[in-house]
Amino acid sequence: MCFMEGIGACPAVGASLAPYGMEHHVYFWLKEDHQNPADRAAFEQGLQGLFDCPLVEGGRWAVPANVALRPVVDQSWDYALSMRFATLADHDAYQIDPGHLAFINTFKDRWAKVLVMDLA
Repeated sequence: MCFMEGIGACPAVGASLAPYGMEHHVYFWLKEDHQNPADRAAFEQGLQGLFDCPLVEGGRWAVPANVALRPVVDQSWDYALSMRFATLADHDAYQIDPGHLAFINTFKDRWAKVLVMDLA
């Protein structure tokens, strides 16, 4: 059973995602040898290009915010990507989209870690 079931935070499997759709969050930790300005600029351009896919309804990429550090704040990552999809099917189709696959193939050797957290 979903922790927040009944108040709209955790829709049942197969339930409609409206009005919020589905969010795809990805966190990237770059390898030390790719922390230079040229590699970062290329990676940022690659992140921006992911939004060219017509399945993506919106979103953005960013770096850690300069907030006060607290025990619950993790700023160890280098880049985060947040994307919105209308449906889970759109998200699933995006996973095999040629542009997305090209991004992975181009940059996978540059990251030390990737963490995905999806919201439905």
